[in-house]
Amino acid sequence: MKIKERWLKVKNTEVIYAYGHKNISAKHGTTLEFTKDQNLSERGDCIIAVLANKAMIDLSNEFKQNLRKENIRITVLVEAGGFSEAINAYGSPQLTLTHPTDIVIRKGNYICNRTLAIYADKAACSLSRKLVEKIRNPTQEVKITLTVKS
Repeated sequence: MKIKERWLKVKNTEVIYAYGHKNISAKHGTTLEFTKDQNLSERGDCIIAVLANKAMIDLSNEFKQNLRKENIRITVLVEAGGFSEAINAYGSPQLTLTHPTDIVIRKGNYICNRTLAIYADKAACSLSRKLVEKIRNPTQEVKITLTVKS
């Protein structure tokens, strides 16, 4: 039984690695975002990590199928510099999960090809300021663990 449980956990989890940026402010009140882009203007107040090694299009088909189930929950764990923050949200059968550079988590229910999850309990502005300070460093690696939970 333990082998099967381990296999189920693997297909329900995606790990993304990204980096901080000097312009990260994490002030947006309704969304947070990770991007493959390397540049970030001061207007990008929802972006909390750049140079991500994955975007929506790169997530496994199994993970996407699980995230599209009705009433499915997802936890997004953001770790950097010894600090971490968990964001809890929901998937949806309407998710397309196809954007080539971005991943967005939303407090509301708006869905587009950049949307990973909706009805999140936190947005960029809700993150610990200690974590935000760490991810303002461009050399700081950020680990983002996405875990689908039934």
